[in-house]
Order: sequence, then C-alpha cells, then structure tokens
Amino acid sequence: MSWSWTLYRYLARQFSLGVIMVYAGFLTLTFSIDVVNLMDRTSGRGVSTSVIVGMALLQLPVLGVKMLPFAVLLGGVYCFVRLSKSQELVATRAAGVSAWDFLLPPLFVAVALGVFVVLAVTPVSSVMLNQFSQLEAKYIKGQESQLSISTNGLWLRQGDKDSQSVIHALSVADQGVHLDDVIVFLYGAKDHFTGRIDARSAQLTGGAWVLTDAWVSDANGIPQHYDTYPSKTTLTPAQIQESFAPPDTLSFWALPRFIAAAENAGFSAIRYRLYLYALLTLPILLAAMVFMAASFSLKMSRTGGLGRVVLISALSGFGVYFFTDLTRALGQTAILPAWLAATAPALAAILIGMTLVFHQEDG
Repeated sequence: MSWSWTLYRYLARQFSLGVIMVYAGFLTLTFSIDVVNLMDRTSGRGVSTSVIVGMALLQLPVLGVKMLPFAVLLGGVYCFVRLSKSQELVATRAAGVSAWDFLLPPLFVAVALGVFVVLAVTPVSSVMLNQFSQLEAKYIKGQESQLSISTNGLWLRQGDKDSQSVIHALSVADQGVHLDDVIVFLYGAKDHFTGRIDARSAQLTGGAWVLTDAWVSDANGIPQHYDTYPSKTTLTPAQIQESFAPPDTLSFWALPRFIAAAENAGFSAIRYRLYLYALLTLPILLAAMVFMAASFSLKMSRTGGLGRVVLISALSGFGVYFFTDLTRALGQTAILPAWLAATAPALAAILIGMTLVFHQEDG
C-alpha cells in the first residue's frame, strides 16, 4: 500500500492522545501520593503546606521521566484497543496495511518523545530536583555536609549551625577517605571565619580527619606547625559517598564532564555512567513499549479480553522495571560492564516486543 500521510497523521495523533491521557493520570496520582508522603515526613517540623506542595512539584518532573515508559506502554494499549473496538484497526488491516505500517507513526512519536525528554526535559528536571534536595536537607534531613567535584579538585563542606569547615583537596584516594594537598577553612556561627589549616594529607579515621604536616592558622593568620593534627568530624566514608549529587540532579549535558571530573578526583563514577547510558537508550525503550503494546492489542482484536490485555501489559511493564533494577545492580557491582547493564533492558524489551509482533502478524 502506498504511504498515506493522512492515515499516519491520524495514527500518530491517536497514539499521542492515549499517552497524554495515561501520563496525566500517572502524574496526578504520583503528585497526590508525594504530597501525602512529604506531609508524613515533615510532621511535627513546622513546615508549611505551601512548602510541601512546592517540594512535590519540584520532584514531579524526575518522577515523571521514570514513569514515561509505563505511560507509553499503557497509552499505546489504550490507543490500539480503542482503534480495535471502533473497527478502525480492523478496517485498516483489511485495506492491506500491515502491523509494521501502522506502527510507524507511534514508533516515530515514541522515539521523538524520548529524544525530547533526554535533551530538553532532563536539564530542567535536574535543576528542579537540585532545589528539592536542598529543601529536603533543610526541612527533613537536617544535613549540612555537601561534596562537589571540579577540575580543580574536591570541595567538601561539613558541620552544623554552630561551626562549619570547608575542605579542599587536590587529589583523593580510597573513595574519599584519604586526601592530598589539603586546605581546611574554619568557620564559627553565622559564617564567622575562625582559622585555616594547610596540610600535606588527611586521613579519615575514628571520627576525625588526621592531618599530616599541618600548618594551623588562627583568624589573625598566625601559623603553628604540627606533624599530625586531628580535626573532629561527624562524617563517615559512607556519608562522603552519599554526599555526591544523585545522578538525577545532573543534566544530560553535564554528565560527561562530571564523570570525567569524578574519575580524575579518584572517585568511582559508575552510577553516573549507568544513568548516562540509560538516558541514551530511553528512545529505544519507548519504542519497545510501542511494540509490546501493539502485540497485546493485536491479539485482543481477534480474541477479545480487555482486562487480560491491561493485566499482561502492566505485568510486562513491571517485568521490564525489575529487569532494569537487576542489571543496574549488576552494573554497580562491576559484574556487568556499565554500558551493557544500562542498555540490556531496552534492547531486550525491543527484541521481545518485535518478536511478539512478528508472531501476531505472521504466526
């Protein structure tokens, strides 16, 4: 059959409408649950409702990106089932249009949506999640430590409202436990500068940074030398690792630079590589959801059973989600290469989806 742009535009519009309707329902439900969860976490802390609602809105885009494959899967099922029940799908197939032909518009929409989310939405969602993390630390966790990495080394802030210290190191070893070429800036309440420590190295042991070959200066700049100088800290190695910004708080465009800086500073960036590869394969994963939705809906056009189709689709979506978590865990422990751990779910899903369509169309 020759290409009919009218038919293709119609199918693309119907598929987009189905995805939008399901996605809107998911976002509404997620937002409601998140507001209730935040109210429970901030109970007794005197946090206003407007702040809670704002925090939920800031977190919503990131949660929305995670739910997008489910929305495409169930939105595709909704679209194809509706076309089947209205006999439009039957008439289209009777006119000689194969499953591969009428899947082209939904596939184009899904891939374009994935590219748009990766390139345009994740930069915005990362900024919003950063703001959410700051509010969460302020109103819920009460954390003051913060770690950041740049091409000039590592910066670490620790302390509480009464005293703080800012640590800079040119190089890091043992996942942040050992620092070299260290400068520590000491502050009291209200960010009042109280002194500075310059040391050749620092080792985190037993609730303190043990600084070697240290020059300790007071607020007037008068230095005093110590072979070893302990500086108390509440940080643990695990907390230093957790101080890294979560991968979701980094834009797609910033991830390669951050990965390079983290690895140059001596830290493992495996989580960020996994996240970067997962973003790169998101369009493929959304295309796989279209194939899976079509395979379930094609069978229904012949045998019926809406409830069974929805149930199988939901279980398939959860299966892909579980497999993604499994491969991510294998990737983080270096059992699988990062690129394989991140891309395997999308590649497996699209192969399964295409196989099911082949079976329904030609089997």
